Amino acid sequence: MDVSDDAPKLDPEWVEAGNNVCGVLRGCGDASAVARHFVRTGWSSRSSSWHGHEVETSWCRLEIDPVRGPDILLNGVVDPRRFDELGGLLHRLGLSCSLELYDGDDTLVHEIQA
Repeated sequence: MDVSDDAPKLDPEWVEAGNNVCGVLRGCGDASAVARHFVRTGWSSRSSSWHGHEVETSWCRLEIDPVRGPDILLNGVVDPRRFDELGGLLHRLGLSCSLELYDGDDTLVHEIQA
C-alpha cells in the first residue's frame, strides 16, 4: 500500500467535529486499491486496521473499511460545503457510490448516488 503523508492534514475546524458523512462504495472490494486512488489525487493515506485505511485532505477524513462481499464502507468527516466535491471525486475515480451527509443533529441533509 502506498502510504503518503505529503497531503494537507485535516483543517483544525474539522478535527474535533463528529462524523457527518457515511456511504458505500459498490463493487470495489479492495480498500487498499481505493486508498491508492485517493493518494494519486493528492490525499494522504495510512493503514487503520488489518484491511482498512484512513484517507485525508484538508477538508475531509474518511475511514475506508471493506465488508464481506464486494462493497466498502466509508465514514468520516467532510466540510459540508465540499460534500458534492467528494461525490464528484469518487465519480471521476470511477467508483460507484452512495453517500449521505448529516448535520450536527444527525439529520440527513444531502444524499448522492453515483
